[in-house]
Amino acid sequence: MKRLLIVRRCEPIVRFSCCSVRYGECRRNHAASTGGYAIDGCREFIAEGAEGTGAALKCAACGCHRSFHRRVQVYEVAWDYGSDTSSTE
Repeated sequence: MKRLLIVRRCEPIVRFSCCSVRYGECRRNHAASTGGYAIDGCREFIAEGAEGTGAALKCAACGCHRSFHRRVQVYEVAWDYGSDTSSTE
């Protein structure tokens, strides 16, 4: 008869929470209409207006929409090495 043995290991609980979102370099292909490939070199999205307005979605550096810029999410990692929470007292 085969028996199943369950072994518990104390592993950390990792929690990821998204802290902030920023927008990196512009990926807009300005030569797409001619069949080529050319980008303008804009390195980071800089909002043209205040948050909540239509100008907040336009880049002040290159003039294109925010959706052309690479989205970068910055995560915060929390490690929990606490005692085993599944044990009964």
